Amino acid sequence: MKSHYLFLLLISTFTYAQHWENDFENGKKNAVAENKNIVLVFSGSDWCAPCIKLDKAIWSSEEFKTEADKNWILVKADFPKKKTNTLSENQQNQNNNLAEQYNKEGHFPLVVVLDKNGKVLGKTGYKNISPTAYIELLHTLEKKI
Repeated sequence: MKSHYLFLLLISTFTYAQHWENDFENGKKNAVAENKNIVLVFSGSDWCAPCIKLDKAIWSSEEFKTEADKNWILVKADFPKKKTNTLSENQQNQNNNLAEQYNKEGHFPLVVVLDKNGKVLGKTGYKNISPTAYIELLHTLEKKI
C-alpha cells in the first residue's frame, strides 16, 4: 500500500512541474497566494504552427518547466478549430472574455506576462530562440515596471 502512495506522490510531483490552469480567476487566486506573476498564453493548439512550435520548443522543455514551477502561474487560453478539440461552452466563454481583455488584436500565439492582480507587464509571441533565452525574455518583461 505504501508503494501506491509513493507512486501517486511522484506522479503528482511530476505533473505539478508544469500545471497549466484553464481558469484565469483560479490562476489569479493561486498567483496571489504564491506571490507569483502570471504567464497567460493565447494559443491555437490544433491550427497555429507557431503555437505548436512554442509548445514543443519552450513550454515542454525541462528548463521552462523548472523555471515556471518556481516563478509563475501558467494560464492557457486555447482556441482550437477542429471539432474534435471543441471546448466546453463555459471554457470557450472564459477564453473569449480573456481575449477581449488581453488579446484584442487576436494574435496567436500571444504570451502575456501579468502581475498577480492581472495587470499587464509585457507581451511577446513565438521566438525561435532557446528555452533559456525565452525565460530571460519573460523575466525582462517582468522588470519593465
